[in-house]
Amino acid sequence: MKTYMRSTMRLSPILIFCLFALSPLAHSATQAQVFSTAAGVVTITPLNHASTLIEAGGKTIYLDPAKPAKLSEHPKADLIVITDIHGDHMDPDSIKEISKAGTEILAPPAVVQTVTSAKPLANGESKTWGDWTIEAVPAYNLKRGPAPGKLFHDKGRGNGYIVTYGGLRVYLAGDTEGIPEMRALKNIDVAFVPMILPYTMPPEEAADAVKAFHPKVVYPYHYGQSDLKVFENGLKGSGIDVRIRNWY
Repeated sequence: MKTYMRSTMRLSPILIFCLFALSPLAHSATQAQVFSTAAGVVTITPLNHASTLIEAGGKTIYLDPAKPAKLSEHPKADLIVITDIHGDHMDPDSIKEISKAGTEILAPPAVVQTVTSAKPLANGESKTWGDWTIEAVPAYNLKRGPAPGKLFHDKGRGNGYIVTYGGLRVYLAGDTEGIPEMRALKNIDVAFVPMILPYTMPPEEAADAVKAFHPKVVYPYHYGQSDLKVFENGLKGSGIDVRIRNWY
C-alpha cells in the first residue's frame, strides 16, 4: 500500500503536517485558487496530498478524496474522480462521507473492482459531464518500483485527468513519472504534478517534464517532503507560472 500509509516510508500524515507547518514553503494564505473561463469562474482548492476540490457552474468535483483531508468542511460531491487503487487516492470511507443522492464517480477499471458504484474510465477515454469534459490520460512509472522488474504504478492501471470547463484545461497528473504521454500534452492551462520518491519522481525530473508540455500555470502536489525549491528553480526562465501551495 502506498503513502505514509505505506509502511516503507513510516511517515504518518500527522508527522508530514507538522514538518510542513514549520517549513518556509507552508502557506497560511487562502488556499482556493481562482481561474476565469468563458463559462465563469473555476475554483480549485488543495485539500491534502492528492485530494483536490474543484468548483464551477454550481457543481462540486473531488479528485482523490482521502484521509486525512477535512472533507466535512466542504460541500457534498456532484462528481468524484479517482486516479488509482492506493489508499491516498482511493478511500471508500471518504467517498462515502462526501457522497449524496446522485453523486457520480469516475475511476479506472482497477478502482471499480473495489468502488463498485464508480463508472469505469480507462486511459484514452473521455466523458462529457454537463458543461465539463473529463479525459483519462496515462499515469505510470517508467523505472521506479518496489523490486527489480516491478513498478509502483503499472502502465494502464491508473489515470491522470484533463478536466475542461469553459475552455480552461486543467491537468491532474495522478501518480506518474515524466512519461512520454505527459511530455506530449498540448494546450494545458493549469497543471498539478506529483513529485515524491520513491513512488513518482524527484522535483528535478518533474520540472524537466513540465518544461516539455509547458502549461501556463503549474502546482506541485502529492509532494511529501520533496524540496519544492528544486522544482521551482528548474523552471526559472521557462515562462511557466510556478505556484507553490501547502497541501499538508
